Order: sequence, then structure tokens, then C-alpha cells
Amino acid sequence: RAPAFARPDLQNHRVDLAALRGKVVLLNFWATWCAPCRLEMPRFIEWQNQFGPQGLQIVGVSIDDTATPVRPFVQKLRVNYPVLMGDARLGERYGGVLGVPVTFLIDRKGIVRARFDGAADLPTLEKQIRRLLAAR
Repeated sequence: RAPAFARPDLQNHRVDLAALRGKVVLLNFWATWCAPCRLEMPRFIEWQNQFGPQGLQIVGVSIDDTATPVRPFVQKLRVNYPVLMGDARLGERYGGVLGVPVTFLIDRKGIVRARFDGAADLPTLEKQIRRLLAAR
């Protein structure tokens, strides 16, 4: 099972992982200073548009020290999914997030089905998303 959490996103809306049960969740730990993270995010924005209606929900977890650099970065990219601030405790609950990016793919039942450490192989990740979305 994916470790539960509930915390506010950058717009102060509550993001509760348990409330996302029934959706496929791509949980991405990232930082504004991380070059591979910056390369992945435009694809994640596309996927949220493309697969959101089929039940995909992307959630970004920034490990930046403060939200100060995160807010303008997210606005500039027009990120269309919730972004919240992470901390060491949340990273530890997910098996230790020591470097970024780290991406988890969580099925509709709340089970972690994949973990990608470092830059994800985006074609492989997309195939897994499609497979999980097709499973009912």
C-alpha cells in the first residue's frame, strides 16, 4: 500500500491520497533545481490532460526547502496538477527519497506498482500508466 498522507498544495487545497483511491496516481518527488525533474514535468502536464479523464491523477511533491522558488516555477510551466511541499518524513514513508526525481505509480486500489529512481524512462512509464488505467 502507498503510505497515506494529507497536506495542502500550493493553492492551499487539501490533497489526501486516500481520497484519490479509484484513480491511478503518479506521485512525483521533484525539486526546482533538478534538471531531470524539469525535463519530465512537461510530459506529466500532457499526461494529466490526456489521461486525466480516464482516471489518472498526477501529484507533485517538491522537496525544495521552501515554496518561494516553487510557486513561480509551477506558474511558468502552467502545471495542471496539484503540487505540494514535501519533507524528510514524507520521503521516509516512501522508502527514503534521497535524490530526485523519484516517481511512484499507484494503482486504483492504492497499491504502489512501480518506483522510478532518477529520470524515468518516459515511454515505459506511459505504458504502465495505460496498463493500470485499463485495469478496472
